[in-house]
Amino acid sequence: MEIGIVGKPNVGKSTFFEACSLSGAEIANYPFTTIKANRGMAYLRAADPGPALGVTSNPKNSFIRGSTRFVPVELLDVAGLVPDAHKGKGLGNQFLDDLRQASALVHVIDVSGSTDVEGNPVDKGSHDPRSDTAFLVNEVDQWFKGIISKDWTRLAKSSESTHMAIDKLLAEKLTGLGINIHHITMAISHIDRPDKPTRWTDEDLFSLSIELRKASKPMIIAANKADKADDGQIKDLTAHVKDAHVIPTCSEAEMALRKADKAGLISYMPGEGRFEITNASKLNDAQRKALQRIQDVLDRFGSTNVQKVLESAAYDLLDLIVVYPVEDEHKFTDKDGRVLPDAHLMKRGSNARDLAYKVHTDLGTHFIKGIDCRTRRTVGSDHELKDGDVIKVHANA
Repeated sequence: MEIGIVGKPNVGKSTFFEACSLSGAEIANYPFTTIKANRGMAYLRAADPGPALGVTSNPKNSFIRGSTRFVPVELLDVAGLVPDAHKGKGLGNQFLDDLRQASALVHVIDVSGSTDVEGNPVDKGSHDPRSDTAFLVNEVDQWFKGIISKDWTRLAKSSESTHMAIDKLLAEKLTGLGINIHHITMAISHIDRPDKPTRWTDEDLFSLSIELRKASKPMIIAANKADKADDGQIKDLTAHVKDAHVIPTCSEAEMALRKADKAGLISYMPGEGRFEITNASKLNDAQRKALQRIQDVLDRFGSTNVQKVLESAAYDLLDLIVVYPVEDEHKFTDKDGRVLPDAHLMKRGSNARDLAYKVHTDLGTHFIKGIDCRTRRTVGSDHELKDGDVIKVHANA
């Protein structure tokens, strides 16, 4: 499960990525700072089940602050995209190839209008950020269409001669893009097209590409550099975008807060609208003024909204829930005695066997039953998981 950070060069993609992961991504004020895709781990907030179960969690793949569990999700920060990237312009071919396995996209836009179409710095407000929303989705749509069109005649003829549904044939071709048969079936159902695939036109294939992008790469827009924009700019962008949620973000402020928290200068919980200075003696005047400016940003927007964007992508776009597998349903521990050690992100609608496969292939293959540790009830392989479930899996040795 990867969330891709996308956008044209120099809009703050790598800053957004670094703010989420503190992974040391290179950041600079010029286009194509990111050449190779940066990969890192970000964390989503969830309620830690320990307090409700009367135990103290000892997490292995996540961490806890207070009563909040921070659950890992992979991030991918790719090279900046420019118009005609699907034709190879800029680093387009690499960009699109890097996006193959992304499950959702965070489209970072410079809402202050201080970056032109190529990613070069310009005077604030001199570029209309509304124009950036359309070109990126068009590039992904054109990329999809190019891949589909390349082998369409053969697939269409094969579908008609073998009476095999075109969605099944396409699924075999597009699996490397993170597209499954459910995405394809849904996309085809949303377009008007001839009954016979051999009669589909280029326009039909482009319509299919658009629907496939919507189904397989859902997108949220991070209106970045919001602290440098006026309210009118943010309002205009939000009103302009019809098919994606727009959230004003301040990734520079978020990165500064997380680094200051890591250094022990402040106490800051990602996603919150305040922080507390914990080591004032180590702050110089410039740092104090910077923190005050950041607090002004928090007061204006409620938070930097970086965490909100991530969680909206995961919980809303991808409809994920958090589930906690354990080996001892009474103590809620793993084989090493760690309490509630792992937190897994699962698609809503997943069942107990899906969780077993997530933990280990053998557990899924030899699944016998599950135990809902909250209710102590036995559940079958098709039992639908709920957010926050604690599950023990029984399997044959």
